[in-house]
Amino acid sequence: MAKISIIGAGTWGIGLTVLLSNNGHQVNIWSAVPAEVEMLQKNREHKNLPGIRLADSVTVTEDLEASVREADILVMAVASVYTRKVARQMSPYVPEGMIIVDVAKGIEENTLMTLSHQISQEIPQANVAVLSGPSHAEEVSRRMPTTCVVGARDRHTAEYLQKIFMSDVFRVYTSPDMTGIELGGALKNVIALAAGMADGLGYGDNTKAALITRGMAEMTRLAVAMGGRQETLYGLSGIGDLIVTCASMHSRNRRAGILIGQGYTMEAAMKEVNMVVEGVFSAKAAKALAEKYHIEMPIVEQVNQILFSGKAAQDAVKELMLRDKTIENPMLPWE
Repeated sequence: MAKISIIGAGTWGIGLTVLLSNNGHQVNIWSAVPAEVEMLQKNREHKNLPGIRLADSVTVTEDLEASVREADILVMAVASVYTRKVARQMSPYVPEGMIIVDVAKGIEENTLMTLSHQISQEIPQANVAVLSGPSHAEEVSRRMPTTCVVGARDRHTAEYLQKIFMSDVFRVYTSPDMTGIELGGALKNVIALAAGMADGLGYGDNTKAALITRGMAEMTRLAVAMGGRQETLYGLSGIGDLIVTCASMHSRNRRAGILIGQGYTMEAAMKEVNMVVEGVFSAKAAKALAEKYHIEMPIVEQVNQILFSGKAAQDAVKELMLRDKTIENPMLPWE
């Protein structure tokens, strides 16, 4: 049994709490929001996961120092926009070599750093790993079969975390490619916004399949240019997560995209979803990375224009369809 502190009490943090406590670990949840702590202590469930009750053994607190010092493993489950701030607050309490598993997905807009790099920068003494894949909290918390991948700097850490998280309903694979895992998890949110916009416009399955397939090509080009592996993007944290985020109504990115396709502004859509829409925060970073590495990402470009320049979604689709003619895969030779 391990002592695990979940840093962040959103739905994904709660879903992993349920998983890990069912696995026999002692789990503590930290939140910076007093009302959230009170809700979980009193009701033993999160308002966005009705019917999912926390085990009596799970503790909930606002005390960050105690949450860090008393744990064997930290699971970083705060929204990506708060990752650096919370990591900086945690740093004085983290001992040398402590494992921190980041489970959020995003890219920092001003530095273009992945979340694991932000954590490592703020807590250099930590052993930072990542967990990602097609894994909606609504399903994990209800014990629906799910598969993810854990990435770490060394095999020992990855295999240790594999044992911690794995259960009869939560299968975990290991990988050394943290860069590919994180970029897949962050970039798919931007593509999911586009897929949602297509739904909001009333387009069909053909359009969704096109966005997923060409979005995958964009994600892979950028990830490989940044040192990730193509094989990783073709796995759970790439195509797997992309499919579920573009197709599921559990996806806040898809839901926000649907609203934007129906005519909502970006701000109004985020307010309506009432949860952090990570793709909005990753879109600018993805565009900046594409420019930095000279990677063509037309879907990401159009999403940025819709979100931040007031472009109509219908016009963006037309522009994508009327781009210059090209070959699908330039690596394939003609006879």
